[in-house]
Amino acid sequence: MTALQGSSGKMGQTARNRITKTLLYILLIIMGVSFLTPFVWLVTTSLKKIGAVFATPIVWIPPDPQWHNYVQVFQMLPFGRYLLNTAYITVLATIGNLASSMMVGYSLGRLRWRGREAVFGLLMATMMLPGVVTMVPLFVMFFKVGWIDTYYPLIVPSWCGNAFFIFMIRQFMRALPIELDEAARIDGANSLQILAKVILPLCKPVIAAVAIFAGMAHYNNFMGPLLYLSTNSKFTIQLGLYQFRGQQVTLWHLIMAASTVSIAPLLIIFFVGQRYFVQGFSFSGLAGR
Repeated sequence: MTALQGSSGKMGQTARNRITKTLLYILLIIMGVSFLTPFVWLVTTSLKKIGAVFATPIVWIPPDPQWHNYVQVFQMLPFGRYLLNTAYITVLATIGNLASSMMVGYSLGRLRWRGREAVFGLLMATMMLPGVVTMVPLFVMFFKVGWIDTYYPLIVPSWCGNAFFIFMIRQFMRALPIELDEAARIDGANSLQILAKVILPLCKPVIAAVAIFAGMAHYNNFMGPLLYLSTNSKFTIQLGLYQFRGQQVTLWHLIMAASTVSIAPLLIIFFVGQRYFVQGFSFSGLAGR
């Protein structure tokens, strides 16, 4: 009887586990579909005629896809130029974020010096300042140095570090064994050599995470280019998208087509670096344990 009761108990536990997993999978599928719905709407709307965008009932798959909407985007505006401008700003600014945040994160996470924790606390306090507080002072400063209508205000600040990225890198580096640094110093390496040859090769996950975060932030930046750029040939993608809005009519089908083109590079980069992105979050302590 005891053996039969034990066997039935295990079978009941197995059945409950299967039901729980099934319900969990169903919930995840529902959530996945809900997250994909806006993207599907974006793509399908980009293939509609202007009069069919807000048609009722909703037409998810247009019967006659308007592929020339994508051609029209590049004909109406120099959208290719906007893509190149955005890529230029994004690449240089992301490199600046990585270089500066890596140096500061290494100093705060691996080196011992007086006042380190106080400096780190002050750095974290800057994250509480909303961007609107520094917007006007920064504009005045860049105006006085003659950087308005140039890319310098969008690139140079990135080379001065970012508090959030520094925090991520510091947390990741603190999880690495300190014995690595000690062994390298015994072999005669200095701090820069330790960073370049020992620490950086182990920081690929957090580097990828910071690169994706920084790249997406600069790529999607609207307020910065709106404040500092006035020449049409220097506009970025986000300013280009805004030009499809008119006082009388908004070309929603072209906005959707241009938006689909603009997010394609981000999707490719994210899927390529997804594994490192998740690892960077988990090891930096942001994902919870």
